[in-house]
Amino acid sequence: MPTAPAPLILTLGDPDGIGPEIALKAWTALRASPLRFAVTGGQDVLAATARALDLAPPRAIAACGQIAETFQTALPVLPTRPGNPALTSIEDAVALVREREASGIVTNPISKSVLYGQGFAFPGHTEFLAHLTADMPYSGARGPVMMLAVETLKTVLVTIHQPLKEAIASLTSDAIIHTAKVAHEALARDFAIATPRLALAGLNPHAGEDGNIGREEIDILRPALDALRGQGIAIAGPMPPDTMFHAEARERYDAAICLYHDQGLIPVKTLDFHGGVNVTLGLPIVRTSPDHGTAKDIVGEGIARPDSLIAALRLAARIAANRAGAA
Repeated sequence: MPTAPAPLILTLGDPDGIGPEIALKAWTALRASPLRFAVTGGQDVLAATARALDLAPPRAIAACGQIAETFQTALPVLPTRPGNPALTSIEDAVALVREREASGIVTNPISKSVLYGQGFAFPGHTEFLAHLTADMPYSGARGPVMMLAVETLKTVLVTIHQPLKEAIASLTSDAIIHTAKVAHEALARDFAIATPRLALAGLNPHAGEDGNIGREEIDILRPALDALRGQGIAIAGPMPPDTMFHAEARERYDAAICLYHDQGLIPVKTLDFHGGVNVTLGLPIVRTSPDHGTAKDIVGEGIARPDSLIAALRLAARIAANRAGAA
């Protein structure tokens, strides 16, 4: 008889953000599905949110083994260690995956500016998770690399949260090569695409027009493309960014390698603003996240949409199944 897949772990996010609300709403939407998950920490805030919004109350459990028996009647909540609830929720979620009690984690949004004031030393979730998993074995090209995914487009970022001027100055052929290799491996392993096809976006208008509108395509992008093709990776480009995201163009590649934050996020959010998922590639654990922030301006109003979190949970389960199948 096949063994049931290990559940996912959902982190609390900021207790005063929309994480508790969308966690409860996601459970409501998925309670009758085969997917199973529990939240690490936040029993009190989740219960208070449920009362305020007339949602089914969560239920505290002691261990992952109780998730399956609890899930159809209540959102299971696991205990966490004392400390900052947003951080201990993440740390304990990673520990459960390390112990093989869970198959992956989905992280609710955190407010990094608040954490910085408490001595948080990482730019964000992604770098923190890379730190927490640095000693775990991993056979592929190591990330972290950020992917934004919707049903009809996946974009992968070479630079992330930098001012545009700094992002452009920091671009190197090596960074592009590394990002593309991580993406190529992830498409095969995590998304079960047998022969992944990549497309590299240009930096300048019209992809530089042979150096007439900037030389980055010639000096930085083309050497990276040559190196990747030499390693057997199918990658097109550099492609003019203004013509590579329409429907017909997207049919020619499985993921777009984008050079800076907005180049990758604008097309994804335009195609599906509420359903985007942030996926961290190149980690030894599965990690996805809703593609939005803490939205503290609407907390308590009952209007937070769980679409992106539901998509993140479903995608994490799919990636975990693909990794298990490839093992």
